Amino acid sequence: MEECAEIIQACSKIIRFGDTTEKLNNLEKEIGDLQCMIDLLHKNDYISFTKVDEYAIEKQEKLKVYSNLFK
Repeated sequence: MEECAEIIQACSKIIRFGDTTEKLNNLEKEIGDLQCMIDLLHKNDYISFTKVDEYAIEKQEKLKVYSNLFK
């Protein structure tokens, strides 16, 4: 939960101040921290990567309809 909040903060700073190298590096660091936590959840059998992948595909399909992120 804390790692997600740190990603939100990093994204907010990019939106407010621009995508400087420093801000993007910080975003990458925070995403790496979150990835570590996700990997730990998987390693300890709290989540299934198969299910996560399925939900990611569902989200992509929604984004194709409701946004211009996927073309």
